[in-house]
Formats: sequence, structure tokens, C-alpha cells
Amino acid sequence: MRQVLISGAGIAGTTLAYWLRRHGFAPTVVERAPTPRVGGHAVDIRGTALGVVERMGVLGRLRELSTDMRGMSFVNAAGKTLVKVTEHTLTGGLTDSDDVEILRDDLIDVLASVAQEGVEYVYGDWITGIAQRPDGVRVAFADGEARDFDLVIGADGQHSTVRSLVFGAEKEFSHHLDTYLAVFTVPNFLELDHWQTFHLTPGKLAGLYSARGNTEARAMLGFQAPELDFDRHDLDQQRKLLADRFLGQGWEVPRLVREMASSELYFDSMTQIRMDRFSDGRVALVGDAGYGPSPLSGQGTSLGLAGAYVLAGSLAVHSDHRAAFAEYEREMRPFVLRNQALASLNQKKQTRFAQWKQIQSMRMLPYLPFRERVMKAVMRPLTEASNALVLKEY
Repeated sequence: MRQVLISGAGIAGTTLAYWLRRHGFAPTVVERAPTPRVGGHAVDIRGTALGVVERMGVLGRLRELSTDMRGMSFVNAAGKTLVKVTEHTLTGGLTDSDDVEILRDDLIDVLASVAQEGVEYVYGDWITGIAQRPDGVRVAFADGEARDFDLVIGADGQHSTVRSLVFGAEKEFSHHLDTYLAVFTVPNFLELDHWQTFHLTPGKLAGLYSARGNTEARAMLGFQAPELDFDRHDLDQQRKLLADRFLGQGWEVPRLVREMASSELYFDSMTQIRMDRFSDGRVALVGDAGYGPSPLSGQGTSLGLAGAYVLAGSLAVHSDHRAAFAEYEREMRPFVLRNQALASLNQKKQTRFAQWKQIQSMRMLPYLPFRERVMKAVMRPLTEASNALVLKEY
């Protein structure tokens, strides 16, 4: 039985562990966090990725836990509603589609619930060294232990340690999209009912959407800026950076900044990972570690789910890892490129005029004939890209 080490117990890593075990491998998952991570933003499962979770037998449960958004509003600095729409939302797309929008930690909980038997999980540890040999990989860990595996897979996200150790420094593959996003949990103090509310100012966005049956909410603070120098492990520094950026903003922004001080925080740049190969010897990358499209694409989760399925299936079909990794890349590369291209469609300079045009367009939407067709046409690039990979039976 081939021993496979997976770095990262996120969406791609947990999905990969499930499928590897199904195909007869012995997966070990190592996760830097001491316990499963909580918090984070809502993520979307659409297109091909829906087929992956359906084959895992969890699609019904994920639909039960979906955010089930009814629509969104945009407000001015005084909180006055500028426009309300029910056809789509900023985070989830069309409200009447088959897509599933779900909180990231809820998704991981469901995936992990079916990826326990036969999978070893190691929390609070991480990889510090990788030495490839003809017959395997010797891996050193932060706790001082060293272990041997047949293969190592980096599913450790945008700032992948595996990628840095084997492929090169992050700066070689990271392409900053001039945008930053923070997400954190707050009380649902606006009493939103499956609803999202946003406030725009030039180069900035503040938002709030209800979560978990309206019992809580997720706050969003986003801004456009060139690449910044900050410690991604120093949450206090990140909170100060955000507080300074949003100083003097209207609407509920001062309260959101206050709530942020006592909440877990996700804060990072909108960045794409672009690589000319997804594997090196006995090491491969999956999900954001190898081809993160950035949240601007709306497809990071779906790429991670699909990539894990294809990678595990390719390894099951080919006893030679080199042939398996080659098939994995042939299958995934066109799908990755098509979905990464979506980010550029959504990367628009948020000037006052651009935001005014956006509000006016949404105001006009209810009065347009065939508005459903209009919305589907607007969403067509995402719909086509998300369905551009046909899943094989492995």
C-alpha cells in the first residue's frame, strides 16, 4: 500500500485524502494548525466540483448547510439603501442556480466526516524538509521527527511550504492582483435574514452577510492596494493595518473594526499562483498551492475539489507516479487556465464613477425585459469555465 503524505487539512487536502483512501492508498495529513481551522469566508461549489462532492455522497448535506442567500443591498455612508437585488449576490452568483455557497469551515467539517477511516491526521506539526530519493521521499517535521513516504502532495494553500521547499520561492509563482480581503465572524447585529449588505467607497468595500441560519454573520473588509509588506502570522499587526485603512469610513464600518479586535481573522492578498508544472519527482501540488485562482475568480474551492479528484484518480490508474502526475496535469491545466482567467474579468479599478455605474446597472435590472436571460449572459463566462472539465470514472 503506497504511503502518501498530504500537507494541509483544508478543502483540497481533505478531499484528496478521501479519494486516495478509496483507491487503496494510505494517506497521512499533516496540518500546521493545532486543531481544524474555524472561520473564514463563504465559498462556492459549482460546475464540475458539484460532481465531485456528489460522488463523495455529501452533496445533500452541503445543500442543507448552504448560506441560502436571498439577495443583497448596497447602502451609502448613512446606511440608506441605494439598491436591492434578488437575482444574484456578490459572493455567490445567481440565487436560482444549482451552485452551493457554504461557509468554508462547514464544508471542511463535512468533507472530513467522510475522510476519517484509514486516514492519519497529524495536527500542530508541519514539514521542514523534503529529500527525494529514487524509491521514496524522506520528510522532516517541525517536531524533529523524520518519516518516509512514497509521495508527498502539497495542499497547503497560497503560501505553500511544500512548494517553497521543492519548486522555489513564493515570489516566483505569486501574481498579486492589487486587492486585499479580510473576513471575520461578528454577531448578526443588523438582523440580516439570508441577506448581504455592502458599502462601497473608492477602492474599498465593507460588507456583512448572515450565516448559519442568521445566528451569526461574516464581515468583509476589502481594499485595493499594491503589494504590502506585513507579517501574515501577526494578527494584531493585520488588525491595525485594516483599522488604519478604514479609519473615517461610514455605515457600520467603525463597529466592524471594533468587532474585528475579538474575532478570528482571515486576511490576505488576492493573488494567483501560476506555475509551469504541478509536480517535481515524487512531489505534486493541488488546489491553491499549485494553481490558486484567487477569490476574484470565485473558483478556488471548485478547482481544489476537482484537482484532488483527478490527482487521486490518476494515481490509482498509473502505478508509476510520473505517468500519474503527467495525466493529472494534462487533465487539469486547461481547466485551471480557463478559471484563472475569470479573475481578470472581475479585477476592475474601483473608482467613484465605476461604483456609480455598478449601482445604476443594478437599479435598472428589475425593469429590463428578459432580465433572467441578461443575468445568465453576464454569468456565462463563470458557468462555462466551471463546467469545462468532464470528470472521468477512475
